[in-house]
Amino acid sequence: MKRYDRLKEIQRLDPERDFLRIYRITATYEFPWDIARALELALYRTYAVPSIGQLLAKTGELTDRSQKRYDDTALLLDTVVEHGFAGEPGRTALRRINQMHRSYDISNDDMRYVLCTFVVTPKRWLDRYGWRRLSAHEMRACAAYYRTLGAHMGIKDLPETYQDFERTLDSYEAEHFGWDEGGRRVSDATLELMASWYPGVLAPVARRAALALLDDALLRAFRYERPGPVARNLTHGALRLRARALRLLPSRTTAHYARQNPEIKGYPDGYEVSGLGTFPTPGLRGCPVPHRRRDEPSAKE
Repeated sequence: MKRYDRLKEIQRLDPERDFLRIYRITATYEFPWDIARALELALYRTYAVPSIGQLLAKTGELTDRSQKRYDDTALLLDTVVEHGFAGEPGRTALRRINQMHRSYDISNDDMRYVLCTFVVTPKRWLDRYGWRRLSAHEMRACAAYYRTLGAHMGIKDLPETYQDFERTLDSYEAEHFGWDEGGRRVSDATLELMASWYPGVLAPVARRAALALLDDALLRAFRYERPGPVARNLTHGALRLRARALRLLPSRTTAHYARQNPEIKGYPDGYEVSGLGTFPTPGLRGCPVPHRRRDEPSAKE
């Protein structure tokens, strides 16, 4: 397929009716690597809200079991993208997500804000580093996809359009971003996790590159020193050079899901969706579950 053939396919679809198909094409054919990085940054942003950072620090999931928490979050969200909201794996993933969230006192406002980061951060990432920008169709489909996800999670007063998601995110961050010791611990642990994915000599470089991607509001909230212009220019320049190179390549011929990413390290023998995540409520752990191979063909939607 030629580079823009999938975009032409997207533009023939209805973003309100076909939002799952459009989002799946965008996330698994057009921008799988970019979407993965953007969603990492989206979740990272939430640590700068003290009520969220404090809770994550108290659970210890992101400070003591960073890799598992990263894997489980990516795999649960990925399952819904791959199998949809009606498929059994997707419903199982949603149950697991809701079981975990119900075990903690999380405000609706915080839940809605986290959802907004999933919509807004990828679009802003692609504006800067994507081989193309998102089309209006894709932005509408993305908003519809996460509006549906939010409804399944019981989140109230959901934004309607991408612009509504963006306004909600910006106003919430302006009001709530701030220093918290727990949020800083979670941030440090996440940066160390990301650095651990690279060989030892490259780990410090990866950490500096991650810091160079943070905007000033995040740096202030975590009290990190602002990276110098050399680190920022090298990081941004490398990502833009990658985008220019990708623009010259043909379209992907197969979908790439988050479960195929090398950063997912906790399940070398496969996993069962019902066994992902934490089980903070007594009695939920149950019996051992069978494993599914990473390369097992996905169920049809």
